[in-house]
Parts: sequence; C-alpha cells; structure tokens
Amino acid sequence: MLSATAPATSLSAAAAHTTTTFLLHTPPLRLFLRRPPNPISASLNPSPSPSPLVAKPQVYQPFRPPPSPLPSQYRSLDAAGKLDVLANRLGLWFEYAPLISSLIQEGFTPPTIEEITGIGGVQQNTLVVGAQVRESLVQTINDADPDLIAAFDTGGAELLYEIRLLNAEKRAAAARYIVENRLDGKGAQDLARAMKDFPRRRGDKGWESFNYDYPGDCLAFMHYRLSREYSNMSEARTAALEDALKVAVTEEARSLIVRDLEREGEGKDEVEEEIEAGVRVPVVRLKIGEVAEATTVVVLPVCNGEEGGKGVGEAPMEVRSEGEFGVVVAEEGWRRWVVLPGWEPIAGLGKGGVVVAFKDARALPWRVNRWYKEEAILVVADRSRKEVEAGDGFYLTGATGSDGELKVQRGSELMEMGLKESLGTVLLVVRPPKDMDDDQLSDEDWD
Repeated sequence: MLSATAPATSLSAAAAHTTTTFLLHTPPLRLFLRRPPNPISASLNPSPSPSPLVAKPQVYQPFRPPPSPLPSQYRSLDAAGKLDVLANRLGLWFEYAPLISSLIQEGFTPPTIEEITGIGGVQQNTLVVGAQVRESLVQTINDADPDLIAAFDTGGAELLYEIRLLNAEKRAAAARYIVENRLDGKGAQDLARAMKDFPRRRGDKGWESFNYDYPGDCLAFMHYRLSREYSNMSEARTAALEDALKVAVTEEARSLIVRDLEREGEGKDEVEEEIEAGVRVPVVRLKIGEVAEATTVVVLPVCNGEEGGKGVGEAPMEVRSEGEFGVVVAEEGWRRWVVLPGWEPIAGLGKGGVVVAFKDARALPWRVNRWYKEEAILVVADRSRKEVEAGDGFYLTGATGSDGELKVQRGSELMEMGLKESLGTVLLVVRPPKDMDDDQLSDEDWD
C-alpha cells in the first residue's frame, strides 16, 4: 500500500516541481497579450517621412570639372585604354584632352596620370581648358570660318588656354586676331589681358580714343598706358608708343599715339631742365588685380603718419632679394609691409625706400578736393634723398620739421622756413583700389 502510493506521491511532487520550474522561467503573461488594433487615422498616424539619421554622411569631395563629351572613338575604352591613348598621343590634342577629365572622374589623380602618360599637371590643365575653349569657339563660329578652328588643330592648346577668361564673343575675336597675326603664347596672353582689362580702364587718359570692338585697339591701349608709366623722353616710353602704333586699328587711336610721339620729339631739349627743376609727384590709383598682373613688384616697409619721424627712422633702410627664388630679406625685422607694382618712379628705388600710410589725404598740399577726406593714401618716399633741393619738389616732413605727425610739403615752403633737410623726397602717392575709377588728381588740386 505504502509502496503503491509512494510512487504516486513522488510523481505528484515531481509534477508539482516541474510545473513550478516551468512557471518560474515563463515570461510575464502581459508580453503575450494581444492589444486591440488602434483605429486608423490620417491625422493621428501620418505617413512616416524618411529619417535623416539613415542618410549617408556627407564626405568632402574636391571640385571636379564635368568631363567634356568624349569623341566617339574613345567612348568604349576602359581606363587602361584611355591611359594608352594619352601616353602615345593617339589623335589630335583636343580629341584626347577630354580623356584627362574622364580619368580624374574615375579616381585618378593628376600626379598618377603624369607618371603613367608623361603629361605634366600644368599641361593636363592646359589641354583640358584649351579643349573647352575650342569647343566654345566651334559653337560660336559654327561653319562660318572652319579655317579659323583648324588653325588650332596643331599646338593650339597653349594659345586657346590664354583666352579662357574672355566671353564667347571676345574669344572668337581674339582667336581670329591670334591667327591673323601669328601670335605666340606670350602674345596671346598679353592680348587676352588687354581685352579683359580695357572696360575697367574707363576714365584713363586717352581711353575714349580706342575701340573695344577691335582686339588691336585693346592691345594698343595697353601699350599706351604702359608708356605713361615711364618718364618723358625715355627710350622705354618711346618704345611703348611705337608698339602701340604698330597694333592700333582705328584712325582715332593712331592719331592720339602719333601726337604723343611728336610731343616726345619736340620735348627733347627740355628734359634736362625739367629734371633739374624737380618732377611733379604722380598720384595714381592702384587697380584691382594690378599687383598680381605686374611683371615686377616692389616690397617696402610701411609706417603710420601718426608715428612721426621716429617711425620713419626705425623702418629698415634696405630690402633685397636673395637666391634663385628671390627671397625678400630685410636688414631688420618690421611689422608692416606693402607690395606695389614696379612703376617707373619706384622701380629703381634702392636703399632708403619707405611707405607712409595716412588715414586721409589732408596731409598732402592741395587746397580742396572732394575725396581728400574720404579715403586713405600711401606716400612713397626715398630717405636717401633728404636734402631740400627743388622748390617744385615734395618732401616728407614732420609737423615741425622732422618731428611730430608726418605730412607732405612743397620744397619752396621748406626753403622759406629755412629747412635744408627733410625725412625724404616724395616719389609717389598711391590711392586705394576702387571698383569704379574716378579722375586722377588734376593740376589745380595742388597748392
């Protein structure tokens, strides 16, 4: 009896134990309860919008110009085939030039392309840009002048690259002028700069005598402007005027240049007397981008007019260039410097050059002018020429001779005061760049 019931009791206990164990490991029943569905409502449950969190992170990518359309014979080539075409120059330059942009789009870098094909980075850029300029000429000229386009088929990339900054109409005119006059790369560069710069020179002396529609007149005006930067009756001035006369197209421009050349011939006997009497100080406005386009520049230390003679005296006396790279070296450290184009009055300035910055033009000896209180100026002086020699010359002085706040005075005034020495002879007055050029300083502005 006991043996019969004992197993039953044991089974019952085991079952109870098993059940207990199962209930301990079972998740809460609330997780398995099914909730009634929520009513559908457009206002309560709007359509989910794409989450910005799943967007791929934006990685910086350098600008890559869109590749030019590939010629049909190159469209089926893979990267290796394109590199082979470039390495062996298979075709005309404007045909394989778009392959460079295509390879860059595929992940090749200019140094890698240069290593494989032998085409340097500068040449790669010249080919790509030249091909784009040629394509714009094709679209502008169409079939009107096929010989003009064909003239650039061989070695034309360098020439077309130079006219890249001109608009489509001016590119066509410049390209025609390049072909007709057989210009080289330097000539094409000068032409493009002259055409680009001409509209910005409105108001310059003689500007209205030249015609913007003729590339030759634009180039002539560039030479004419250059001639005015040289002193009267210098060989450089005469040569610039002769260069302008060679390329001038319109009769009005040629007449102006001829008149200047004739004046040069008539004034030969007056040169020595003019130099001895002292040359009037030129006042020029620095053009935007003129320093970048200048073939030569001058680096000079700068001090403020409020610093007086002490500031001028402490500025480095000599600045020179050394080594193959023309590294600028000063005899001592200085805080402020300025780079100016190599204009004729300061191109040969050696030891002693200094620039004084004035907050306005009231430090200069003219009576009344509408801008003299409105803009800052720079005065370039030569400290190696301190003696007051010419009554018509201008000299840098302090408010009381050589001390105090700086100013510019006429030599005759200093002679009347009994001063025989100044801080330096004034060579040039520079006005700041401005988008719209106004008239330069007129004769009656000087006291």
